[in-house]
This record gives sequence, C-alpha cells and structure tokens, in this order.
Amino acid sequence: MRMFAVALTLIAGTASASPEFWEREWPDTDFTTTTITDWTEIMSGGPPKDGIPALSDPSFLAVADESTLQDREPVITLEIDGQTPRAYPIRYLIWHEIVNDVVGDVPVAVTFCPLCNSGITFDRRTDAGVLEFGVSGKLRMSDMVMYDRQTESWWQQAVGEAIVGDLTGTELQTLPSWMESWAQFVARNPDGLVMARPNARRPYGENPYVQYDSSFRPFLFSGELPPHDIPALARVIRVGDRAWPMTRIADAGELREDGVVLSWQAGQASALDTDRIAAGRDVGTVRVRDAAGNDLAHDVMFAFAFHAFWPEGTWMLE
Repeated sequence: MRMFAVALTLIAGTASASPEFWEREWPDTDFTTTTITDWTEIMSGGPPKDGIPALSDPSFLAVADESTLQDREPVITLEIDGQTPRAYPIRYLIWHEIVNDVVGDVPVAVTFCPLCNSGITFDRRTDAGVLEFGVSGKLRMSDMVMYDRQTESWWQQAVGEAIVGDLTGTELQTLPSWMESWAQFVARNPDGLVMARPNARRPYGENPYVQYDSSFRPFLFSGELPPHDIPALARVIRVGDRAWPMTRIADAGELREDGVVLSWQAGQASALDTDRIAAGRDVGTVRVRDAAGNDLAHDVMFAFAFHAFWPEGTWMLE
C-alpha cells in the first residue's frame, strides 16, 4: 500500500485505546453508556474527527451531463420509489466515506468504508430525530466508526448501530442500495442523476489503498481471520447474518437460496486495486433480490469484516 496507509498505521499505533483517552478528545460524548466491553478494539485510523470530511446536501448532475466517470468505475446506486435513481461515485466516497442526502422525503446516509469495502445506505430518521453523520476518525475491527452531530454518539458503520453515547443501542434502518459500474447505472437509468464532484481538494479518481484487496491481512485489524480457508479480503455478499462468497455467485451466474436471488454480471472495477480506480480489475456486480424480484438490503464486504461482526453468522458455501 502507499505511504499514506503506512503513515496512518504509525499514527494509530501511538494512540491509547481507553475511554479516558477518548473522553478528552470527545467531551460531548457520554462514554458511560456503551456496548463496548473491550476498548482495545477502538483505535485511531490516523485522521482526527472530521479529518475525513463527510458531505452533506450534495449537488447532482443529469447522467447526460457527466463526462468524467469511466464506464467501469463503481458507484453506489440508490433507487427509492417515486424518485429519480441516484448514483454516488466511489471516486468521491473513498475520500469522504459518508454522504448525508435527502431523496424525496427520505433523509439518507450513503456510506463507504474502504478498509472493509462496505457500502451501505441508511435512513437517517430515528426516534431522536433526523441525524447527520460525520467520520469520527476511529476504527473498530478495521471498520469506520461514524458519529452523529446531534448527540455525538458513535456508530458502527458495518452494522448501523450506535455503540457509544446517548443513542447506544439505536439501530438505523438499512435501505436497499448496491454497487455497480457507472455504465450499468447509465444503461438502466439514462435519465438518472449522479452526484457532482465535491468542492474539495482531493485527487478524485485515485485510490489511496493500492492493492489493498489483494493483501493477506486487513489494515489495522488484529482479530480472527475467516474460517473455511476463505481469504480475509475476499468479497462476500452479506444479507442479514448470512454471507455468500462473491466467487461462488460469479461461477454460478445466479443463485437462488433461502428466499434470496443473487445474480452476478461482469463489468465493475475494484476501487481498491490499482492506483486509478477505473483501471482496477473486474470484480463484477451482484444484485440481491427476493423471490418476487424486490431489491434487498445487503452489503458487499470483505470476509474478515463479516466474521468480525457476525462471528456466529452463516457461511453460504457450496
């Protein structure tokens, strides 16, 4: 990986992992309310709070007006009934990790954790009101810890649950969204919308985690590796507490199991392979639906992350 990632490792290694340490940095967070039992799981990812700047109220372009994205570049697609489909390019999310948006009357958080390859869209409405999310700069088992600006509670991105603070135990609703190539989005949604380039100084289109998804071990992770000889950074498709290896779906083309229909199509570049996202190797696109053809909420994540957060989960193997 690049020196960028090496520097983050060195920075993270100097930080203490204890509630007392984080309390000084986060005076408005209630650390007495938490589901964390082992504080060594929390570590600094390098950047401070908001050092990775989440986006809010992004601008959008008509598909026909977007001329920067390459065909194979990955986007997160969000299709909400009655609204124009939207694409959120990973070339932006890899540098910002969270986009707070409103689609129709639904406030959403589109999230991407590069270290887990986890791209999930949440409904931001809770019993405590509509939340706006930022990047805490903390990691737990290599997964991004988000925070809400209203209560400064900490949230685990992979599971969409508050783990520290006033809202501990609150769960966000996960909305169906998926990663696909820009060309696949355009072919299905020629009148769709795509998030415009943010007004920030970032090398959009570049990947700061070169060859990460071909590494043997994940970055900033000391937990147990997956069972069944599954490589730690192999992609799996998580639906609830079940995980299907991407390779199995790609080999079959389509799987129908336990009321879930998973289909694979070539054409999407890995965002975590080469230095230019558009040049990444083809990892394909998976769509996840129920037997009636309705899209299901899911995540395409690395195997180590599924095992870390769902240690009793089911591996859907051949």
